[in-house]
Amino acid sequence: MDRMAQTRATWQDVLLAPEDGNRYEAIGGELYVTPPPLFEHQEISMRLGVALYRVLQEPGHGVVVAAPVGVEFPDSEEGVQPDLVFVSKARSGIIRRGWIRGAPDLVVEILSPTTARRDRGVKLDLYRRQGVAEYWIVDGNARSVTAWPFAGRATEPEVYHDRLPVRLAGETVGVIELSEIFPPEDETEAS
Repeated sequence: MDRMAQTRATWQDVLLAPEDGNRYEAIGGELYVTPPPLFEHQEISMRLGVALYRVLQEPGHGVVVAAPVGVEFPDSEEGVQPDLVFVSKARSGIIRRGWIRGAPDLVVEILSPTTARRDRGVKLDLYRRQGVAEYWIVDGNARSVTAWPFAGRATEPEVYHDRLPVRLAGETVGVIELSEIFPPEDETEAS
C-alpha cells in the first residue's frame, strides 16, 4: 500500500493564513492555531511589555515588541508569534520588514489554557534549538516567571515570584518587580 505524502507546515503557510484573530504558528512541520487570548492574559502582557520597555528599550539596549509579531527561523522554515519579543541593538539585523527573521535575545510566552502545554513543550524545545538567548514562561495563576537562560547553557530553569532579573548578554541590566506585573488578586477574582 502506498503512503500518502504528508504536508509539512512552514512559515510560508503561516503568512498565507487568514486574518481571523487567531494566531498561526509552524513548529516541527505542524501547524498550530490558537484562539485570541483572554483579557487577563493581555493585561499581564501589557504590564510586562511596559516594564521591559522601561528596562531594555528606553536605555537604548534594543527593541521590545508585543504580539502579534512573527518570528521566522529560516533554516528550519518554522515560525511563531510570541507574546513579547526583545531584539538587542547588536542583533537588530534580524528585524526585517514585516517580521523578525532569526532568534531574538528574549522571547516571552504568557500561559493560557490553550497554549500552556505547547509553551512548556514544543516551544521550549524550539527556542532552545534555534538559539534564543533567554525564554520566559509567565504563569499568571502561579504569579511566577520561569526563565530559561539558554545563552548561559542552563539545563534547569530559574523560577521567580518576587523580583525578575532582566539580562542582556548574560549581564543583569535591570529588575522587574512582579507585583507590578500581576494584577492584585482581588482584581482577578472580579474579572
